[in-house]
Amino acid sequence: MTTPYPPPPPPPARGRDRTTLWGVLGIVLGLICCGILGIIFGYLSIRDARRYGQSPLLGYLAIVFGVINIIGGAILRATGNYPFWNND
Repeated sequence: MTTPYPPPPPPPARGRDRTTLWGVLGIVLGLICCGILGIIFGYLSIRDARRYGQSPLLGYLAIVFGVINIIGGAILRATGNYPFWNND
C-alpha cells in the first residue's frame, strides 16, 4: 500500500515579480526626496521577495534609506539648516 507522492507545486508566475522594481524605486525615492515612499516601496519589495523566493535585500535597503531621509530631514529642520524651509 504505497501512495504516490503529490505532484510538486507549479513555479511562481514570473510575469508579476516586481521585487527589483519596488526595491529600486524605494532606494531612489528614499535617498532623494520622499522617505515615506521609500519605506512603502521597500515593504512592497520585501513582500514580493518572500512571495517569489528572492532576496529581500533591496527592500531592507529602501526602508533604511527612507528612515535615514526622515530622520535627517527632521534634524535639519530642527536646527534650521533645511535648505527648502523658509523661516521668514
